[in-house]
Amino acid sequence: MPSLLTSPHSKNLGYFSCRAFSMGFCPVSEMMQKVMEMFCKQPKTKAEGNNVEGRRKIKGTVVLMKKNVLDFTDIKASFLDRVHELLGKGVSMQLVSAVHQDPDGLRGKLGKVAYLEKWVTTITPLTAGETLFTITFEWDESMGFPGAITIKNHHHSQLYLKTVTLEDIPGHGRVHFICNSWVYPTHRYKYDRVFFSNKAYLPCQTPEPLRLYREEELINLRGNGKGELKEWDRVYDYDYYNDLGSPDKGEEYARPILGGTEEYPYPRRGRTGRRKTKHDPHSEQRLPLISLDIYVPRDERFGHLKFSDFLAYALKSLVQVLLPEITSLCDKTINEFDTFEDVLNLYEGGIKLPNGPTISKIRDHIPWEMLKELVRNDGERLLKFPTPDVIKADKSAWRTDEEFAREMLAGVNPVIISRLQEFPPASKLDPKVYGNQNSSIRKELIEDNMDGLTIVQAIKSNKLYILDHHDALMPYLRRINSTNTKTYASRTVLFLKNDGTLKPLTIELSLPHPQGDRHGAVSKVFTPAEHDVEGSVWQLAKAYAAVNDSGYHQLVSHWYDFNSKGFHHGIK
Repeated sequence: MPSLLTSPHSKNLGYFSCRAFSMGFCPVSEMMQKVMEMFCKQPKTKAEGNNVEGRRKIKGTVVLMKKNVLDFTDIKASFLDRVHELLGKGVSMQLVSAVHQDPDGLRGKLGKVAYLEKWVTTITPLTAGETLFTITFEWDESMGFPGAITIKNHHHSQLYLKTVTLEDIPGHGRVHFICNSWVYPTHRYKYDRVFFSNKAYLPCQTPEPLRLYREEELINLRGNGKGELKEWDRVYDYDYYNDLGSPDKGEEYARPILGGTEEYPYPRRGRTGRRKTKHDPHSEQRLPLISLDIYVPRDERFGHLKFSDFLAYALKSLVQVLLPEITSLCDKTINEFDTFEDVLNLYEGGIKLPNGPTISKIRDHIPWEMLKELVRNDGERLLKFPTPDVIKADKSAWRTDEEFAREMLAGVNPVIISRLQEFPPASKLDPKVYGNQNSSIRKELIEDNMDGLTIVQAIKSNKLYILDHHDALMPYLRRINSTNTKTYASRTVLFLKNDGTLKPLTIELSLPHPQGDRHGAVSKVFTPAEHDVEGSVWQLAKAYAAVNDSGYHQLVSHWYDFNSKGFHHGIK
């Protein structure tokens, strides 16, 4: 018992033990109770009662979130953390001077160790959320400004450290540390976790006492390229795509490695360090199909709310797949939308959920975000996706040219839209290999729809723009169109209106020449139309342009590293 009561970093423990005895949890005599109370009374030293000359107490507040399972606090982990706290294994912090270095002259001088206070007695909410703790640092004023803070988590479980705020730093006032990082127990790390104050420095202006801390932090984040990475690792490293196949299942399951050669150094993926396959020492083992346990740095993973939301939409997606699969056993085009009604059925039909004040109050008291998404109170239907705003008022709104251009600009790939600088648009493909791939768009097809401007005037006044997916797709069209998937290379020319919106002027769709690539492209140009066959063909042209934009985003803008030697490296 004395060892517990005299724990150097848990003042609450002595009080907790005395309360246990005084409330009758242990059969002790009155004399023993008084002895216990005497032990619990810790006399104020001069340092505690008043600031010792040159030293002062600095109060701080720490905002963190305990380990959770989806939207709920992990009760088991919370209990074990309290046990560790009672055993003297708390969460400690030290301030790091940004002014003075330690005796070896390599890094900032450390202040005294301080511990989070009242961990045992602080009530943890059932639902996952923030918890506020206090902490008191003893700081020597001669050490100047604290530019960093180290933390050691001696508990059983990880915690999410959001912020640390220090009050009344001499000459600086309040100092804020924005952390936003998961801190695992100390035995998971070979180094101390360090966080820097909310003050940015250029490398050449970084205070010398903090420089080594920052350099070591970068080394820890980069990793050493060895071993399998675990959830507590904080390594942002890259690897080649060597996990596309499963050669241990047979030769037919083997796949080539993408990237890593002199000719095709890219693409790259995040390194996981999983074990190599038995039959190919250069290939990495794959995870099971439905496993979500792929390594991603813990701070980059979904938070509990977003992950719950993700699971809710995954459940909706599963329902949207299973029900059509059952009802389409006689359907010859199972994987296709046969009509627009098939698309609208993603949002319509099913059971309409109630709305109004009553259901809103009930929903507000549901702690699980996943259930909140499934039990919506905005009139959505059970296990259906929310209706897109663009078709809520008018189911045909998506067909307009205005909406086509708006979605292009407000969508996932707007950076590919570029200012048209020459007309007609020219290709950069090698004419010796691909022949003439320049655009066949002519000015007489579009000038009537340019608010009275000529091509030359519109280019000079920055009014013409282009979404060009011609050169990126043309070299691969023969291979793509040999499958069940069909597409065209496309160029979409847009005009910037006076109200700041874009409108499509023309779409060019192209295919390789049937007699060979050296004969150039076979192209057809389409212009806006609303009615009859021309209107339907114009809708199809817009659809091909939109599909190309989406595919280019997935394969190139998002997946492929644009810092490589070019688009063609790594996807042939």
